[in-house]
Amino acid sequence: MAPDAICGKAKKEGQFSTIVSTKTLYNYIDLGLLPIKNIDLPLRVSYRKKARKCRTRRRVLGESISNRPSVINERKEFGHWEIDTVIGKQTKGCVLLTLDERLTRQRFIVKIPSKSAEAVELGIKRIWNQFGAKSSKIFRSITSDNGSEFSSLAKVLPDTTVYYAHPYASFERGTNERQNGLLRRFFPKGTSFEKVSEEAIHTVEHWINHLPRRMFNYASSNDLFSYYLAQL
Repeated sequence: MAPDAICGKAKKEGQFSTIVSTKTLYNYIDLGLLPIKNIDLPLRVSYRKKARKCRTRRRVLGESISNRPSVINERKEFGHWEIDTVIGKQTKGCVLLTLDERLTRQRFIVKIPSKSAEAVELGIKRIWNQFGAKSSKIFRSITSDNGSEFSSLAKVLPDTTVYYAHPYASFERGTNERQNGLLRRFFPKGTSFEKVSEEAIHTVEHWINHLPRRMFNYASSNDLFSYYLAQL
């Protein structure tokens, strides 16, 4: 049975409380996470538009996202984040560190001097220090990719559980990926972040966080984030 048929049948019969999408199922097959290969599938069309280059498997740096609790996966609890870096015109030099809360979609953007573990540490501490004693309750977990710049997150944030997505699985950090798309409206690929001011970055951050969202009945991420902060 094709993956799409499996997902469709499971949704129709309603036997499971949580069902992954067809695209996610194909992604898992691509990653080798399921005991089936693409060659075994009779139809492999819309979910494989381009042939992927063979890539060397990268090891997961720490706690795998596979061990992340369902309360985080299902966005039922405040304080769980996704992190990434957005590269500018060149791979060297300033980049943007982006951090997104999964439940509220609140975003922080910090310009850091390079795409390195040391620079990420500076950016994380800058965000952490904004909230003082509440920080450990606000940043309960962070999910990142397996880039070397995130290799010391657990050391930098000993009170925060760090989960690493599977290699080449950006869809597992979907909130961060989508919001990076919003960021690119203002800072398209090729932008030199060396020349982007802190004020401009703050303006974009404010726009994203105050954007009315249909998923929240047109409240903003900042509205929800402020609500949960008040509960701590």
